[in-house]
Amino acid sequence: MTAALRSTRRVLTIAAVVVVAGCTSLQSPEAPSPAPTPTPAVTTSSAPAPTPAPTPAPTTPAATTSPTTPAPTTPAPTTPAPPSSATPTSAASSDLLREGDGGPDVVTLQERLISLGYWLGDVDGKFGDATRQAVVAFQKVAGLDRDGVVGPQTAAALQTATPPTARPAQARTVEIDLRRQVLFLVEADQVRWAFNTSTGGGYVYYQDGLRHVAVTPVGRFTVSWQIDGWDHSPLGWLWRPKYFNGGIAVHGYAEVPAYPASHGCVRVSIEAMNWLWTTGAIPVGTPVVVY
Repeated sequence: MTAALRSTRRVLTIAAVVVVAGCTSLQSPEAPSPAPTPTPAVTTSSAPAPTPAPTPAPTTPAATTSPTTPAPTTPAPTTPAPPSSATPTSAASSDLLREGDGGPDVVTLQERLISLGYWLGDVDGKFGDATRQAVVAFQKVAGLDRDGVVGPQTAAALQTATPPTARPAQARTVEIDLRRQVLFLVEADQVRWAFNTSTGGGYVYYQDGLRHVAVTPVGRFTVSWQIDGWDHSPLGWLWRPKYFNGGIAVHGYAEVPAYPASHGCVRVSIEAMNWLWTTGAIPVGTPVVVY
C-alpha cells in the first residue's frame, strides 16, 4: 500500500508541474497573470504514509569532472582597445556654432564679431538671437550663405575678415545697403556698428484699395520724428520707430529675416532698437542714406 501511494503521489506531482509549466508558456504577455489555482491534496481513507526518504541527487559522471584534470584557469585572450585616434571625438560637432549654444567658443565668436563692428549686445557666452543677427550681418557683408550658423566657411572668413567699409560721411549717419541688407551706423567715415536688417520685399500689396509695391526708396533723408513705444501703422505694429521718409522708418520688429520682407520700412531686432534708443545713437536730425 505504501509503494502504491508513493507512486500515485509521484504521478500527481509530475502532472502538476506539467500543468503549471503549460499555463506559464501559454499565458499572453499583454494579459494580467491570473491567480494560481490551488492543487487539490491527495486524500485516502487509510493513515498517512510515512514521509519518503529524499531521493539522492544524481552524480555527475567522472568523465565530466575529473579530479585529476582541473579546469583551465588561464583567462581567454581579450581584444586590445583601439588606439586613442580611433575613439570618436566631438570635433565634428565643434565645427558648428548655432543659436542655443554656449560656452568659451561662443565667447570667442562674440568677441571677434564685436571687434569687426557687428553689434550683438554684451559678451555673455550665450548664442542668442542678438548673436545670430550679428552672424547673419557678417555673412551678408562677406557674401556667404545667410543662415546664422557658424560653419567651416563662416569660421574661416571670420579669421581673415576686416571691418566693413562705409561711404564718406562727415557726421554720424545711418547707411542702409539694400543689396546686402545691412544697416551701418557710421561715425567719421568709419562703420561704428553693423546690423542685420530687412527692407522692402518688392512684392505687391493693397492698402485702402490702392495697389502698392513694397520698396524702400533710395536717396538721402533725415530722421524727422520718432515714437518711443509701439506705433500702430496702417500696415502693422512698429517698435520705437524713427521715421526718415514719410511713413518709412527704422524700427524694431520680432522677425528680421535675412532677405527683404517689409512693406518698405527698415527692420532691426527689438533688442537692437532698444539699444539705439538707450544710447541715443539715432536722434532726430540724423542723416539717413539709402543705396
